[in-house]
Amino acid sequence: MLDAEVITRHPETASQQKRPRPVLMIPLRRCGSHALRLRLNNSPQFYSPYPLHIVDFMPLLAKYGDLSVDRQYFQLIVDVIGLQSVSMVKWKDIVFDPVEIFEKIQHEQRSVHRILGELLLKAGEQHGASVVMDKSLDSVRYADELLRLFPDMLFLNVVRDPRAQVASMNRAIIHDYDSTLNALTWVEAHTIARQLVVHYPDRVLTIRYEDFLNNQEIVLRRICLFFGIDFLPEMLDVSHSMEAQQISQLSALWETNSFPPVMANKDKFKQQLSMQEIEIIEYLCRDFMDLYGYEMMTEAKIQVTEGMVSAAKEHSAATRLQAWASLKENNFKDFVLRQFRADYLTQLRLRNN
Repeated sequence: MLDAEVITRHPETASQQKRPRPVLMIPLRRCGSHALRLRLNNSPQFYSPYPLHIVDFMPLLAKYGDLSVDRQYFQLIVDVIGLQSVSMVKWKDIVFDPVEIFEKIQHEQRSVHRILGELLLKAGEQHGASVVMDKSLDSVRYADELLRLFPDMLFLNVVRDPRAQVASMNRAIIHDYDSTLNALTWVEAHTIARQLVVHYPDRVLTIRYEDFLNNQEIVLRRICLFFGIDFLPEMLDVSHSMEAQQISQLSALWETNSFPPVMANKDKFKQQLSMQEIEIIEYLCRDFMDLYGYEMMTEAKIQVTEGMVSAAKEHSAATRLQAWASLKENNFKDFVLRQFRADYLTQLRLRNN
């Protein structure tokens, strides 16, 4: 473990905050993030709803113009609340009033991240939590702005063997359908996360998902200590989580979340990937694999060319169309909910043209 990541209870614990302390999980989806979130949610001190993945909203942000104009900022607030309302998994027992949110934050720095933060803080307060966590892992790229908005923010950096994570990403409609492209995404995300660790070492806890699989209690205790909340034995049993049961039935991506993790699954990538794919991943990710203690299986000498990347993008795009068609045929709930959210974002883009 890196010296910068020695874990101590943070001097300004969550219980001392007037509002819940914000946390962002980073840096990339398909790392076992739901497994951690659902277990931590068994604590009354902790609140982390299904994430909004605000990264998908960011291409629209410029269309709102000058946010110092009240009307435009209020419209943004309304639309972010709308994004929450079209989420695949609804936030339990909370309804947001855009007028109330606007009046609460209008005199603070104006930002889409401040809006989302206010929704999380308000929901966390309603649930009596002292810590709220956003599982929108991609928001790691906005970490500097988030720290300006929320100076007490902490980050949970979840590392997973890139070969296993890429194999999982390859089957997820939210990512590319190619090992090379997903390995490049993995490196980009972890490069940003590593910079965050270097610049703000006391704000980031790094854990390996494989260590969680090996001993859930030890890893959860470390996380709780870092957050300043109590570890509870109930965190080890996800079977009584209503949300875990709900999301496991909504999407094939989440079907294992209602069961204990299986240690053997950490090596499933060996059956899912070819040796060439494994070597490409190891070539691209080797520095981080060495940093986090993952052993190589190949010599990692395959060069990734621009031609390979271009071909991968064409193949991924074609496979994505097939995947959407297959999803529509095989899981209508998952398809309709994802399409509803996509249609909402399209509607906002067209309205603001």
